[in-house]
Amino acid sequence: MCLAIPGKVEEITTEGGLRVGRVNFGGVVKRVCLDYVPEVEVGDYTIVHVGFALSKIDEATAEQTLADFREMGVLDEELGTEEEAFARAAKAPQMACPDGSCSTE
Repeated sequence: MCLAIPGKVEEITTEGGLRVGRVNFGGVVKRVCLDYVPEVEVGDYTIVHVGFALSKIDEATAEQTLADFREMGVLDEELGTEEEAFARAAKAPQMACPDGSCSTE
């Protein structure tokens, strides 16, 4: 699953000509490209998908969305490290032929 997650912008810098922010997702801080949302400033909340901020949102909506995601149990999955994602995938049931090419039907 890939969700767009709300986070609070804590710092904005420029790297290689791109606006990059430190964004806090309820305790998990990640670097995010802010080029698509030039109106976002430090202290604002933004929706982030695969490392790119997509839009500015209000604090109440951001906090409620984070709470809903936590309750659904998807927040840790979305914000985990690459190593955690690989570990989850390794534990998941595996199919011999995920494309269905070795179906017995």
